[in-house]
Amino acid sequence: MYSFASDYLEGAHPRVLAALVESNAVQTPGYSLDEYTQKAIEVMKKEIGREDIDIHLLVGGTQTNLIMISSILKPYQAAIACDTGHINTHETGSIEATGHKVVTCPHHDGKVTLEGLQAILDQHSDEHWVMPKLVYLSQTTELGTIYTKAELTAISQFCRAHDLYLYVDGARLASALAQKENDVTLHDLATLCDAFYIGATKCGALFGEGLVLVHDDLKRDFRFNIKQKGALLAKGRLLGIQFYELFKDGLYYEVGRHSNDMADILREGLDKYHVSYLAPSLSNQVFPILEDRMIKEIQTSFVVTVMDKIDETHHAIRLVTSFMTPKQACLDFVKKLDDLLG
Repeated sequence: MYSFASDYLEGAHPRVLAALVESNAVQTPGYSLDEYTQKAIEVMKKEIGREDIDIHLLVGGTQTNLIMISSILKPYQAAIACDTGHINTHETGSIEATGHKVVTCPHHDGKVTLEGLQAILDQHSDEHWVMPKLVYLSQTTELGTIYTKAELTAISQFCRAHDLYLYVDGARLASALAQKENDVTLHDLATLCDAFYIGATKCGALFGEGLVLVHDDLKRDFRFNIKQKGALLAKGRLLGIQFYELFKDGLYYEVGRHSNDMADILREGLDKYHVSYLAPSLSNQVFPILEDRMIKEIQTSFVVTVMDKIDETHHAIRLVTSFMTPKQACLDFVKKLDDLLG
């Protein structure tokens, strides 16, 4: 039974594994002070097109969000996210556990809106409220949509006008960058954001997220915060080797394209029957709305995630493809649709 439940179910891209094996017997310093990590940071800076940035390689997304947000907010400050934002829905209150509230606004296709941000600032008007200081969003969003360059630019301008940090969660950034409709580059993110991270756990690596600090105020003593939060990996080389392999010649974009291409096969099969979607995703996450009886039939052959209840007889499901999803699994899913709907 093939699983479309997530994009971290497999291990790593074969090239990444090969690079880890090849370097296995080499001795290096610890805590990301090794030559592999330095080479990875060099190629990542080159790809981003900025030398005036700091890059820290961390293990996981929740860990990265927690360390990033808790390190820059004062005790009375809060993060803003839309109600579907990962830090609000899927991180076990990790931000709140550090003493910082997550203030939410309604999403639009998974995105933060300027109207939502303004409403929060209007409400949090004095010292009797927490002070909103950071805007959190993700690329792709939790509903698989992406921010356009125009949307990101508008949010960036809003944040700078209101003295807010802008931070982008890039857990599925490879999928976003590889979308045919995407017009946002890594250089754009470094220009428009104060910090962002380049996800690898869901994008070809065994594990790893590359946190990019752009704003100078965020850089000082950051390794102290990483260490205090238990995230300074002794064998930091394992992160460096993986990121170097992903970025030395464009493999990162290749795995993103593959995951999107496989999702396109699913979408084409669904579109044939005029299926509606929870959100207009064109990334590696697909959210079709189907009859409950049909979902049960699909679950006899595939693992899928049942999402929002639409009405008494329909739910949205989530289908996620990965850097290793075989084309045949997607064709088999389409064949199942044909059997049920054709």
